[in-house]
Amino acid sequence: MDTTPPRSPARPPRPPYAPLGDGLRFAFGTLTALPVRVTRWDRPAARTGMLCAPVAGVVVGLCAAALGGLLLLLGAGPLLAAVATVAVPAALTRGLHLDGLADTADGLGSGKPADDALRIMKRSDIGPFGVVTLLFVLLAQVAAVAELYGDHWARGAVAAAVAGGTARCALTLAARSGVPAARPEGLGAAVAGAVPALPATVAAALVAAGCAAAGATWGPQAAVGHALAAVAALGAAELLLRHCRRRFGGVTGDVFGALAETAATTALIALALG
Repeated sequence: MDTTPPRSPARPPRPPYAPLGDGLRFAFGTLTALPVRVTRWDRPAARTGMLCAPVAGVVVGLCAAALGGLLLLLGAGPLLAAVATVAVPAALTRGLHLDGLADTADGLGSGKPADDALRIMKRSDIGPFGVVTLLFVLLAQVAAVAELYGDHWARGAVAAAVAGGTARCALTLAARSGVPAARPEGLGAAVAGAVPALPATVAAALVAAGCAAAGATWGPQAAVGHALAAVAALGAAELLLRHCRRRFGGVTGDVFGALAETAATTALIALALG
């Protein structure tokens, strides 16, 4: 009789990751317009880079908060400071996320099959669905930030950083394994499915914890409120992601932009309501 114990099944090899420096360059070089050169454009760099995406978002948010705070210091009102704060992320992404939001709105609003909707999204012009969506999203962001600045300049500044971090964390979750690309080319194809699900979830938990720590300045209740704002933002982005997967068959660069703007807007509104 063979008494050799059965061998346990071999574990699948862990996916390779690029060094942290390459990942940060990938995140800043692809998700912002800051002068950072991407030194690697391969799957390991995409994996590490998308895990580092929230860091790039926080930096963008802090830049937005700095300009808004400067205007308040110079005597501007909350509304003007809010407009400047919302304008900074648009400038630091060359408007790509807003363009992706508009294109995704046009694709979803067309009601056409996936191939036709993707062709609509690839056009250079913006249709009525995209224009209306951009208008209301930007108005909502400005209104929320103005209300936060009106309460206290620090609340608006923290909200800008929270919105930036959660917006890019939504991209980390959208790049998790199991989420396919809708097209074989573009940024969506480069990062789709690159991040294993567990590290993506850990990144989301860390972002929520960081938001709670930022809100703790105003006490435990505010800490919980800031964490819940991050959770609500990521939840809204996840709902949009699932809808886009059903309609388009996967993600594209435009969908990533729409997810970022959806998460940022939700976070700002939740903080204003809180």
